[in-house]
Amino acid sequence: MVRFFGNLVVIFLSATVAKAQAQVTLTMDHLKLSELIHIMRTEGLEYAATLNTEMLNGQGGAVWEDQIDAIYDTQLMSEVVRKEIATIPEKQLRQINQFYGSNLGAKIVDLEIAARNAMTDNDIKNIAEDNYQIALAKDPKSLLQVNLMVSEGDLIEQNVTAALTSNYRFYLGLVDGGSFDASEQEVIEQTWEQEDEIRLDTVKWMMGYLLLSYQSLDEAEMIELINFMKTRAGRALNAAIFDGFGAMYGDISYTLGRAVALNMVASDL
Repeated sequence: MVRFFGNLVVIFLSATVAKAQAQVTLTMDHLKLSELIHIMRTEGLEYAATLNTEMLNGQGGAVWEDQIDAIYDTQLMSEVVRKEIATIPEKQLRQINQFYGSNLGAKIVDLEIAARNAMTDNDIKNIAEDNYQIALAKDPKSLLQVNLMVSEGDLIEQNVTAALTSNYRFYLGLVDGGSFDASEQEVIEQTWEQEDEIRLDTVKWMMGYLLLSYQSLDEAEMIELINFMKTRAGRALNAAIFDGFGAMYGDISYTLGRAVALNMVASDL
């Protein structure tokens, strides 16, 4: 009888876990995170090509391409993000899915994905950033709702922190790979020297991206989005997204730095 009861508990717990995981999957699907991660992979491959030119004298070859293909593995990238989404309580996941499963939620995600994809083109990115500067100079009131979003989600500071962390991890990879001789303190200092430049670039990119994303939303729709961001579910999602992508980029940056270093060392032999 005790064993029978124990089995029921196991079955119940398994069913509960399965329901929670289903909500996680639904959140990933509603937010189209697989599409976003594929865009990030494309950005990563372009960045890797730049590293090959600037740090490996264009001599990376097939070995480098295989390494980069493995580093920007979309399944592994997705798993890191999913792990953080899975920390959100099931009740809040349901609220997230209710919002992003709505017509407005789906519209917002489509706009965000389209804008992120468009800004992989440098010309479009520059136009979006210029549009922000024009709005800031000529009509700052038009930025009110976007500024509210930035403030509510702490979008600038979180992105600056993530960028600094990624750079720090990249330098550590270079050190561990044997091509860069520096103490941890020196790596930290070199990373912090980039803060002002990173902050400036982050503000321009983020504001340009947000304006491009939401230019077709009306005031009521923007207010609804901002109100969702203020809920516990919205804040939990924001935290999980930043933690998930922060961890993903941190892992990639370290592995990328180490790969660069090992290729540099090999070329010197």
